[in-house]
Amino acid sequence: MRRPKLVHFTGIESDEYIYIRASLTYSSHGKFELLEELNQNLKDIVPTRPIQSLGLLSSNVFRLKIIGLSQDDTELTIRYFDSDSFGNFNCKLPQPGVSKIVKLKLFETNSHPGLDLLIGSFIPTSIKKPKKILVTDFDKTLVDTRYSSMKELYLSLRNPIHYFPPVDKSIALITEYIRSEFQPFVVSASPHFYENAIRDWLYQRQIFTGNIFLKDYRNIFSFFEGDLSTKDLKSQGFYKLNTIVNILLMTGIPDELVLVGDGFESDTIIYLTLAAVLIGRYDPWTLWNTIKREESFRLTNQQHFRFLSKFYQLKNMSDAHPKGKLKIYIRCKQKMLQNLETRVFKLDFANQMKHLVHYYVG
Repeated sequence: MRRPKLVHFTGIESDEYIYIRASLTYSSHGKFELLEELNQNLKDIVPTRPIQSLGLLSSNVFRLKIIGLSQDDTELTIRYFDSDSFGNFNCKLPQPGVSKIVKLKLFETNSHPGLDLLIGSFIPTSIKKPKKILVTDFDKTLVDTRYSSMKELYLSLRNPIHYFPPVDKSIALITEYIRSEFQPFVVSASPHFYENAIRDWLYQRQIFTGNIFLKDYRNIFSFFEGDLSTKDLKSQGFYKLNTIVNILLMTGIPDELVLVGDGFESDTIIYLTLAAVLIGRYDPWTLWNTIKREESFRLTNQQHFRFLSKFYQLKNMSDAHPKGKLKIYIRCKQKMLQNLETRVFKLDFANQMKHLVHYYVG
């Protein structure tokens, strides 16, 4: 029988909640076909190609039964959550108070009425104190990918990511911060069905993280659900800023935050906007009215009101927390370095915060 399988799971533990981000789809194999494919893969293990995950473009609705367990496997709470029409979950599980939830068991209950199908057991990520968070882009930051032509897009789908040259200096930078106990999050505008291929590539380079956030293109073409619209196919500013704000709302305000991106897109402005809230303590309304006119931040009315609420929430959390350390690293080509270092931004707050940016050639 076709049964639900987990595509992605992120669980982040905080003092009051466990934040859960998950995605389910249906397995495309019966039992015997799956065993045959597994045996074949064991004979010839090769990196995953993005085209192998194109089935994740389908839409399905699921229901999760989540059981929270204590250290000695005592059931502390049972909650049910419904997915959106794409099988995605964004929810939070309250900590019961006296005993803490340290393990989770997930069951799917909607696809086969009367059956609770075990999806898996998980230990949520505990954000260590002091909180040290690393957020990095992927395309053109860790890998010199190219998607500008139809041929390049086709090649990216048909080939594993190691087909493109790695950016060794960025990899060394990320690895060094992970050794210093920073907890890594990858935020990329690549399509969500690239996740398996990206995780394979990261694991091959000893970068172990399940916290990979990609753009779900199904949201763009949905008239009734999702934060994205068709303008977000090319415009990355809102998507990336919104995703990083969501991460910080889950983890809490870090004591040290490192942001790594590239100088080819809008990463610098996105990161300086965050710096303006976390370090500069700018008013979110004033700041947002300034950046929303930028090409990379064009918004629909729905995006405007949803995001502004999150922005104020982040500002309130930041005001209640002592100012932490923030570093921004932007990868660039040698010929771009001088122009970027002497760059004068159109936005006043960016000029006031640009001393936080460190450019490096990679």
